[in-house]
Amino acid sequence: QVQLVESGGGLVQAGDSLRLSCVASESSPNTYLMGWFRRAPGKEQEFVASISRSGGNTYEEAMKGRFTISRDNAKNTLYLQMNSLKPEDTAVYYCAAGPSPGSWSSWGQGTQVTVSS
Repeated sequence: QVQLVESGGGLVQAGDSLRLSCVASESSPNTYLMGWFRRAPGKEQEFVASISRSGGNTYEEAMKGRFTISRDNAKNTLYLQMNSLKPEDTAVYYCAAGPSPGSWSSWGQGTQVTVSS
């Protein structure tokens, strides 16, 4: 199973930016698609964005314009650039990987993002 390790979370103020990273232990068909999810306190997990190895990406509509997903295939690393952060972005952000959309076979441990008002 692919191991995923996230980093980059922290405590920031509203309007600030953060960049999350996720390093995968290998490059394989199971990392063809990589993505970010988040779970806010008391809420269901929600999809943030995903990107294929070839660069095709998908965003949750509410994240478009503020969040940018990217990946460096040579480094097996996924990124999430988050700008203009809002308190409602406070959540644990999880990295996921899988061979195809909806087939998320590996998950990271999560990184906490807290946005103060």
